[in-house]
Amino acid sequence: MARYAEPGVLEWVESGGGPLIAVPEAVLPFWAGADGEEMDTDYDRACEVDGYVGLLPVGDSAALVLGDEPASTSFLPDHGAFVRWSAANSEDELLAGVPAALDAAVWEDEVGWDIPGPVVLFDSAWSGTDTAHQEHLRVPLEPGRYAVRAAYAQPGPETWVGLVQLRRLPH
Repeated sequence: MARYAEPGVLEWVESGGGPLIAVPEAVLPFWAGADGEEMDTDYDRACEVDGYVGLLPVGDSAALVLGDEPASTSFLPDHGAFVRWSAANSEDELLAGVPAALDAAVWEDEVGWDIPGPVVLFDSAWSGTDTAHQEHLRVPLEPGRYAVRAAYAQPGPETWVGLVQLRRLPH
C-alpha cells in the first residue's frame, strides 16, 4: 500500500481505498470487514456512510466510520481529534495548522457516540480480529458518551485537513 503520510511524530493509519473505522476494543471480534456470508458485509455498510462521519452498530456498541475520503489519519489527544491529512507539504506543516483549523472549521451536525472504552482505528475492509496484523492505531478513550463533530478546513494556502473531534459529555 502506498504511504501518503511521511514517517514523523505521529503514527498514521491509511486504508486501501475505503473508509477508516474506529471500533471499540470490546467489540472488535464482531467486525467482519469485507469477509462474511452476508450479501452486505460490514465493509459494505461502512462504504454506505454518507458524509464525514457515521455510526454503525457493532455487537452491543457502535463504531465510528470516518467517511468521505480515505485520507491518512491519526489522533491528537491534546485536541481530542482525529486528524485527516488531505494536503500538506509535511507533517510539521499539517500539525502546525491544526489549532487554526479547529478554530476556523465549519462543523457538520454533531452525533452522539457511546463507547465502552478504548477504540481501534483501522481500514474497515479488515476484520476486527485481523487488526493485530494490520496497520491500526489504538486510541485510549475513557468509557462514556461523546459528542462527535466533523469538518474540513484549510489552515494554510497548501494545507487541507479533515477533523473529527470528540468531546466527552458529562454523565
